[in-house]
This record gives sequence, C-alpha cells and structure tokens, in this order.
Amino acid sequence: MKALFTIDDFMVAVVAALGYGFGEVVSRILGWPKLACYAVSIVVGIALEEIISKIAFSKTVQKKPINRVLAYITFVLVFLIAQYISVSKLGVSMVDYLVEEFAYVIGLPILGFLLNMLIRGLKVRKIRMLYGDGNEGYVFDVDQEDIEEVNRQNKPVLGEYDADRAVKTRTGIYVGVKEKGTLSFLGIPYAKPPVGELRWKAPEPLPSSEAVFEAENFGASAIQVEHKGIILKHHRQSEDCLTLNICTGKQKTDSPKPVLVLFHHGDFSYGGSADPLIYGFEFVSEHPDLVFVSFNYRLGLFGFIDFSEVPGGEAYPDALNLGLLDQIAALKWIRENISAFGGNPERITVLGFESGAASICLLAASEQAKGLFRKAFIFNGSPETAYDTPENSRDLAKDLLKETKTSTMEELLQLNTKTLKDAAQRLWKKVYAPTCDGALIPADAYHVFQDGAARGIPFIIGFPRNERQVFRSFIGEPRYEEHIFSTAADIQNTLQGPAAAAVQEYIKAQAASSTELDAKSKLVEQWNALFIYRTASKLFEGGNKVHLLYWDEKPLIDNLGSGTVDAAAALLGNSDAAEMYGSVVDADLSTVLETLLFKFISGNALELYTNEIKGIHALKWKSFPRALIVSDEQLCCGRIEDRLTEIKCLWNYIEK
Repeated sequence: MKALFTIDDFMVAVVAALGYGFGEVVSRILGWPKLACYAVSIVVGIALEEIISKIAFSKTVQKKPINRVLAYITFVLVFLIAQYISVSKLGVSMVDYLVEEFAYVIGLPILGFLLNMLIRGLKVRKIRMLYGDGNEGYVFDVDQEDIEEVNRQNKPVLGEYDADRAVKTRTGIYVGVKEKGTLSFLGIPYAKPPVGELRWKAPEPLPSSEAVFEAENFGASAIQVEHKGIILKHHRQSEDCLTLNICTGKQKTDSPKPVLVLFHHGDFSYGGSADPLIYGFEFVSEHPDLVFVSFNYRLGLFGFIDFSEVPGGEAYPDALNLGLLDQIAALKWIRENISAFGGNPERITVLGFESGAASICLLAASEQAKGLFRKAFIFNGSPETAYDTPENSRDLAKDLLKETKTSTMEELLQLNTKTLKDAAQRLWKKVYAPTCDGALIPADAYHVFQDGAARGIPFIIGFPRNERQVFRSFIGEPRYEEHIFSTAADIQNTLQGPAAAAVQEYIKAQAASSTELDAKSKLVEQWNALFIYRTASKLFEGGNKVHLLYWDEKPLIDNLGSGTVDAAAALLGNSDAAEMYGSVVDADLSTVLETLLFKFISGNALELYTNEIKGIHALKWKSFPRALIVSDEQLCCGRIEDRLTEIKCLWNYIEK
C-alpha cells in the first residue's frame, strides 16, 4: 500500500545531499582527519535531512498540491545555488553527493521491502503449517505457561504499593502495570458480583471504598457456551464477571484524553475482553493521548432469558436484557471514574464487533443509555438480532427448566454454576439475544433511529464481505451447518410473496453449482448485511452523520474467511493476535485504519493528506451512502449497494 519512495523523498534528498557534501568538503578543507570528516558529514547531513523532512512532509506543504510544487521548486533552487557556490568557490560538485543520496533513497526502502516480504513469508509458512487448508476452523497454539499467565487473579494490597502505578476511584484504589509506554489497569469491578441472590438481577453499583487492589490481571470471562474455535475456553469463567480494563499512555496531558470503550464480539453467548484480538495495548502505545477501556458483561442464559412464565419469575423482570444493563452499568462507572485515569467523560467513543456492535445499536436507541457515549463505530452488527425474540427467550427458560429438572425460580437459584453452564452448553442452538421489550429497548429501533432518537451521535458502520467463514471457524462445521439451516428457514418463514419465491429460486440456483449449505450461507450473510445497511440508512434519515466501511480483504486462508477478525486486528494494531487466528495483517493498512479510527475518536476530519503517513496518498472518507472500501490492500470510496445482495427484491423488504 505504501509507495517505497515518492517524489517527496527525492526532494528531501536534493537538499540533504548538500548537508552530507558540504559537511565532508568543508571539514576536509579545514584539514580535519578523514574519520572526523565522515562524522561531520553524517551529523550535518542527518540534521539537515530531519529539518527538510519536517518541512516537506508537514501538513502545510502536503495539504495542497500548489504548496508541494512551491516546495519542490524551492528545494531545487537551493540545490542549484549551492551547486554553483560549491563549484565556483570550493571546486567540488554536489551532484556526486546527490547521486549517492538518491541511491540511498532507492536502495534502503527496497532492502526493507525485501526483508518485510521475507518475514511475512515466514509468518505465512508458520500459519499454513498450523492451519493447513483451514477446514478445522480456528486452532490456537497456546502453551500452558500462557494459559497460567492469563488466568492469574488480582489480590487485595495490604501493605505498601507503588503510588505511580495507582489510581484512586470512588470504588477503590487500583494498582496497575507500566509497560511499553503505557499504564494498564486490568480486572477492575464496575458493579457488585451478580452471584447468589443477585443472580439474574440488574447490576447494582459498588459501594464507595478506600481499599487497595491489584489491577494486573484480567477478570474472569462470563460463563459462556464453548465452541471449538473460541480462544476463551482457555480462560477462567465465573458468574462474577463484571469487570473492566483500562489502558492509557504513561505521560499525562494538559487536557483530558478522549476515551474509546470496546464492546467485545461473540453472538451474545460467548466472548470476552481477555481475547488477544481486542487488546488495546498496541493501539494505546501508538496513540498515547487516549484512554482505552474494554469490559465483560453477562452472556447466554445468565444475561438474556425471560422468566416471566416461570413461577417466581415476576421477581426477575430484567433477566431478558441483563447483558445490556451490564453494559449501561459499565458506561456509568466509566463516566463517573474515567477522569481519574486522565480520560474525558464527555468524549466517550464506543467500538463494537458482532454482538458488541448490535449492543451499541440498541443502546443508541435506549433512553436509559442516553448521553453515555458521543460517537459509535460498529462492525458487523445491527438491531435485527433483538427482534422477534420474546417468545424464544421464554422458550429458553422452559427448556432450561427441563434440562435442569426444576420448576421454579427458587429451584433454579439453588443450582450451582457448573450445572447451569452444562445446561447452556446443551442448549447452544437456542437464541441468546436481547429483546426489544418496549421499555429498555424500543419495540422498533429502526423507527426511533429514523425519528432522530440517536441524533448527535456520529456513526461509522462496517460490513464484512466474507463473515460466514469467520463464524464457521469460531463455532465449528457441525454447529455452523445447524445454525445456517435454522437461520435460513427463519428467513424464508419471515418472507412472503415474491420475496419468498425469489429466495427459494436463489437457493436452488446456487445449490446447483455448489452445495445447499453454501447457498444458504450466502443468503444468511446477505440478509445480515442488508440489515446493517438499513441501520445506516435509518440513522442517516434521522440526522446522524454516517460513514460506511466495507471490508473486502482477501483472506490468507479461504476457509477461515476475512471479516471481524482481520478488521479488529487491523483497527487495533493486534498483528500477533491475527496470526493466532490464521491471518497476517498488512502493516500499512493497519496504520491507515488506526489513524482514521484515532481521528474519529479525536473529532478530526476522516481524511488523510498526502504523506500524513509517509508514502500514503491523500484519502477522504466520503459519507453515506458512499463507503470506504478496503479491498486487496487498496483503499477507495464508492457505492456498495450492489455488493450487498444478489437477491434484489430483498431491498424492498428491509425498507418497509
């Protein structure tokens, strides 16, 4: 993606050559030793190159083409004048030094490129040895030492502690970790543990406290359904999971820093902030003037289940959307305490993938979450997941009673965590999702978006082209097949008239050249993409600023796909985690997307001027309905409607 060398590099070399040349010639005329002449040449040349580079690659010069042209003319004139003086006064031509400098400008990037290609080749070879054709989905090569490291638990601090690593909040004093220019605090509780009598209850605020705690280790992940390709099966799980993690640059700033809050991915039944794919350490290392926060929330039957038809269930009215209430509680804790970590509670941006993205959509429509965040970046999620689920959620409660041989809430509360986890594992095919209950979440989120309920919140909304392979890699082939056939049947049952006939014809035509599974997989992916687009459209109609991102990167291994995993790794700079997931992130692409994400968080325009990132051309991210298309290491803006579905009549259905 980056140009190995640009005309700006050559213009810098034109003037830098003078520094190397005059440094050596003048010191030689003064009779200095040869070694000293070389030293002076290098020092003067590097100093002049740094000065000229700052001028040549500055925003003032690079923002407008005319400024670049004027700078080039000036650099050439300076060289010509210096050449005339050197020839007439010193009897030496600077052209020889210019040729040497040009050779350096060309040769060094080429050597660096070849080295990077070699390193990439070795990484690809290692990944292919581990994954083969990728048919087995995600296979994590995690050793026991790493597992033990990530499963360590924080303890109370009873004696002295390092005050430079400590932050005082209303709920306690937390002692973090300094590393790589960052200060991190892991496993901080943001609500009372939802255990015992608080199981299936709304999160309760923590009391004020002066106690001191370690904040060096991730808190436990939520109890969840474990699939073959889920890395958090190696991480400890607990009902006591309501914790968050904070990372920021060590250096304090004059003004409070903007805050990025990450909502983890999954399908509301798995996932957590301990997944290396969504760590914020690398992103903060590159952008220290930021506070990064991630957190856990209740999942599956602990977070999304309706007990209204279970004897005693009337005492648990919030159970159907507990995961969302946890998210609100986390945002409230952040708003109350983030200033202690250098963050600005009035400048909170949320970022979510998959179920995290869906959650953000729902909270944007909820009165209870009003004002808790100012901007939103969502990838591969929409409110659609919360529709048509009240009955399913009640059915889940009935199935839970059967699985556990219980009949009342009192009996359910007596069950231990393992029994409930085992039941959740057996009920994995059931719907675990929020419910549009008309109270916490409006009955129709799209309608309230169109009416301006989320007005004032700028959105970036992302689509993946090949997420179906990513999802298959997470949950494994057998479960994926069951999920696809079930979801495709639901879609067909939802549609009527011409749309239903068109879908049936599409499946038949696709299956003739591939398989029925592949045909229905494409249907499900297109269905999801259209509702993501519908979210963008309704927000735009409601007055929101909306930018679209379309992820069309080719996967390293076709059977693993390229979607949430690659996008998350690229946006957050987590290249090592991407390799664990069978991919190699393009470093240039990651740099561009990280920069654009930071601009969004900081309130700057979503554009790059030429050479803002050295070797990258100017880019302006145009707003809805155009999209930033990430495709085969290329970035461009264009319309994407024709990429979202091959079943054109589905547009009419989603626009209803």
